[in-house]
Amino acid sequence: MQKIRGFEKVSKEQYESNYIRKMYNTTDYENLKLPQRATLKSSGYDFFSPIAFELYPGDIIQFPTGIRAYMLEDEELKIYVRSSMGFKHNVRLVNQVGKIDSDYYMNPDNEGHIWMGLQNEGNHIWMVKIGDKIAQGSFYKYLLADDDIPANILRIGGIESTGK
Repeated sequence: MQKIRGFEKVSKEQYESNYIRKMYNTTDYENLKLPQRATLKSSGYDFFSPIAFELYPGDIIQFPTGIRAYMLEDEELKIYVRSSMGFKHNVRLVNQVGKIDSDYYMNPDNEGHIWMGLQNEGNHIWMVKIGDKIAQGSFYKYLLADDDIPANILRIGGIESTGK
């Protein structure tokens, strides 16, 4: 069966790379949980935290999810903060909306590894346990302009890999 869109774990080597292991002490690859919908009619797929952390007011944390997404060429994955995190804790994604292009999947630099960046803009410490829901991702089709001139460049990396 041909895969159309979905989620996979990055390789164990990518997830447990020296940098990630040193920064986040992540070694529980086997228990990474793929994003999933919470109800029959949910449009978003819940992302689960692979690490436990405390985020103090004003602080930012960036961490690897261990997840990559595949999709059709004319699709993208958008990642949003969960509504409850915004309302209850005043936590937001540092980039407001994460945008994952189809060619991010399996790029040679990081296998399409999705990272999260969260900021606590509230007044209380936000405590997260491994497995807590932290964000939601939804797949979208996108359109091209009539006079679009496609770039003849292949993605080879992650953030800012398409230029500044």
